[in-house]
Amino acid sequence: MIELEKRIITVLKTVYDPEIPVNIYDLGLIYEVLIDDNKTVTITMTLTAPNCPMADELVDDVYQSVKAIAEVSDVVVKLTFEPAWDKDMMTEEAMLELGFL
Repeated sequence: MIELEKRIITVLKTVYDPEIPVNIYDLGLIYEVLIDDNKTVTITMTLTAPNCPMADELVDDVYQSVKAIAEVSDVVVKLTFEPAWDKDMMTEEAMLELGFL
């Protein structure tokens, strides 16, 4: 399962918020990745703002990207705003890229 989780994270790092030049994983938008015994992947994620006009597109990109992994049987994407996202959730690399460091 650890190898599969690593592949999922690698794939999530290819999904970008169209308005920010950093992937959603490094932005801190992915809160949790769970894999059950049937290889169903449940991803809990947020958005940088609750009224994000790209919400549907981002959720679909996450679903399609993870579903494309051969070992994955199904994908459930849960969108949450608890806790609310803030820039402190970004990786150091993302902060550097966006000029926050």
